[in-house]
Amino acid sequence: MPPTVVARCSRAHLFRQHTRACQKVSQLQTHDFNLIIPISLRQFSSASSSSSSPSDETDLSTVLSTPTWSIKSLLPDLTDIPDTPVSRTQLHHLLRLSALPPPSSPSEEASMLKTLSCQIHFVKQVQQVDTTGVTPLRSIRDETDEAHKENTINIERLRDSLEREEFVGRNRRIRRRRPDKMEHPDEGSWEEKDALLKSASKMMGKFFVVQSSEAKAE
Repeated sequence: MPPTVVARCSRAHLFRQHTRACQKVSQLQTHDFNLIIPISLRQFSSASSSSSSPSDETDLSTVLSTPTWSIKSLLPDLTDIPDTPVSRTQLHHLLRLSALPPPSSPSEEASMLKTLSCQIHFVKQVQQVDTTGVTPLRSIRDETDEAHKENTINIERLRDSLEREEFVGRNRRIRRRRPDKMEHPDEGSWEEKDALLKSASKMMGKFFVVQSSEAKAE
């Protein structure tokens, strides 16, 4: 595949992902999020008592009911949106790369440019976040020492498999024996189930008999 085609496909894929992400962000514009400030919580906590007074509970509910931060702060003011850095030509070019239909009317085109301007503003706000010293999240898994120890394959876990290996032939090919099967795998378990067997109405040897519905009908 020519490099120009690969570059266009990659840009189209990134544009689609960016559009979907910004659509989710636009859905969150109407929701406000509370930031729990440790200093505010310390005002209502007491180390000497385990229960809080009714006045403290009222004050705490008041603090938590008032949002201190909103995702709207990452978006520009809808009434004062700066000039979009994307031109009409660039918009149509992005739509062609993404295999999306062009706007059907000038109002729809203006709406797309307005949305794209908000998206670019949001991305710039995210890019300003200081990530110095933050390790990227590679996967969601338990990375504690206990989890590493449990998932580590050592010689102890392979000992049973290695003991079943034997060398065969002149070239000493390794062949693994099948595990020995017990002649009576449930031997000794019937004694533990005597209490359940005693409640059976009819027995046949070590088994209890259950009458079928047809036998009952007869």
